[in-house]
Amino acid sequence: MGMGMGMGMFSTSAHVSDDGAEDEAFIDEVDVLIVGGGPAGLSAAIRAKQAFADAGQDDRRVLVLEKGAELGAHILSGNVFETRALDELIPDWKDKGAPLVTPAKDDSFVFLTSESSAITSPIVPPQMHNDGNYIISLGKLVRWLGEQAEELGVEVYPGYAGARVVYNDDGSVRGVATGDMGIAKDGSKKPDFMPGMELHAPVTLFAEGARGSMSLMVMDKFGLRDGVMPQSYGLGIKELWQVPDEIYQPGLIQHTIGWPLDTATYGGSFLYHQEDNTVAVGFVIGLDYPNPYLNPFREFQRFKHHPEVAKHLAGGERISYGARAINEGGLQAIPKLAFPGGALIGCSAGFLNVPKIKGTHTAMQSGMYAADAAVSALMAAGDDASSILASDAGGITLDNYVETIESSWVYDELRSVRNIRPGFQYGFWPGMANAAFETATFGKAPWTLTMKHEDHEARVTADNPAAKEIEYPKPDGVLSFDLPSSVFLANNSYEEDQPSHLHVHSQQTAVDDLNRFAGQAHRFCPAGVYTFMENESGPYLHTSPSNCVQCKCCSIVAPHYIEWRVPEGANGPLYSSM
Repeated sequence: MGMGMGMGMFSTSAHVSDDGAEDEAFIDEVDVLIVGGGPAGLSAAIRAKQAFADAGQDDRRVLVLEKGAELGAHILSGNVFETRALDELIPDWKDKGAPLVTPAKDDSFVFLTSESSAITSPIVPPQMHNDGNYIISLGKLVRWLGEQAEELGVEVYPGYAGARVVYNDDGSVRGVATGDMGIAKDGSKKPDFMPGMELHAPVTLFAEGARGSMSLMVMDKFGLRDGVMPQSYGLGIKELWQVPDEIYQPGLIQHTIGWPLDTATYGGSFLYHQEDNTVAVGFVIGLDYPNPYLNPFREFQRFKHHPEVAKHLAGGERISYGARAINEGGLQAIPKLAFPGGALIGCSAGFLNVPKIKGTHTAMQSGMYAADAAVSALMAAGDDASSILASDAGGITLDNYVETIESSWVYDELRSVRNIRPGFQYGFWPGMANAAFETATFGKAPWTLTMKHEDHEARVTADNPAAKEIEYPKPDGVLSFDLPSSVFLANNSYEEDQPSHLHVHSQQTAVDDLNRFAGQAHRFCPAGVYTFMENESGPYLHTSPSNCVQCKCCSIVAPHYIEWRVPEGANGPLYSSM
């Protein structure tokens, strides 16, 4: 999917590569530029083209830039999908063949009290009721949305990673530049070197998902997080299983809390019977876990041995594996959304409803609101993209987008559950009591809870009594597996001879981490990227970037010594149905 770079009228400019040399780079100008081809980005693109068509401006250009090799390649979600936003965006989605084929049927909420016992709640929390929803592969939905976008004339360019933000002279956002391609590990240019391309637009919407690289850049540039609660994240690890007919129960939904996590650690699981005899099973752990010895991957593997989980996988075959960081901060952690020249949408901003365990519908709606605001502003400006960019007016600010969000059902939905996730920072039982109260009062408490710290600041040192070594069982190769065989199922693909996108900017700090936190870096990564090794100078942190599934967890847990940078476009996992 995707049209080749060549639809627009190009100009060129001098482009300074990392080695300091100047190369000729292409510049393309569009009306609306969207960085990220996920649910939010594609919904924004579709809505923008619809609005332009309604205004008789079919020739206006909307372009989506996606770093994955194809749309959906980097999409991973345990997804029970609420159709509210899709119903508005494409009302005839059923007739158009949207891949929503498994209606949600049976909900259960289970407290795993030990490795072999459980209590099934007689009441499923209201936020987890799924009548009218569908169990889906979000990757398949994204590919379908891409088809709808292209039919409307949206230009979709997968395989091109945005590497840096481009600014106007007045400091407003002018667009983005894609990364140079064909750079060797040593920084030299290979024979197939191709300089990055600049994409300019009066409006740029950042839809990169949780912890998006350029989203972080604009947050820092414009102080979008000033006065906002720190974003809190969870690490979601997921497998897809093919199960026999006697096990398969299409539409079944099971969520669990409790074992194997201790009462100081936030997390839980999902298990969904979806289409084609497949079962999605996943585990989410809050990255503010205190124990440095905790290993999220191995927690997930032993979790599958619980009888309440194992019975859904019996006789099955694991066919896919992946991991992704997710925003958990909720309403209090959403940054300022608009800035001169653009806006944040979807999980770049953080619209996940944590207790509902859903964020696709809110992400899509945010993209639609931003698109409406963008088209309205461009229509008011009157000129085409080139004229606006050539003027001294600077980037367009989408104030209407912010106002629309704050008066929308998206805001109301997130406000009603705003205190539930922050309540769990005080422990499992206080968190459960607070969640029950907030649910019973429909989130109308007069106070608002906030997280006390950044996730990485919650870790205790290895000499703290709360830091306990965990003896994990060996994988049995039937229900639980080792890390190498798991990463293999992520279908990673990397150009080996390129600079590492995982930059350890302080080996000394990493070694301090080894001493203070018992080397947590070789435990927190769900792809086995980091290993402490020894050379003649002593210990150092070794990276294996070709293992990376681009979950972004390392930049959250260890931001003081690891920086996640964008690799070449089309690199990374290739999820088919996650």
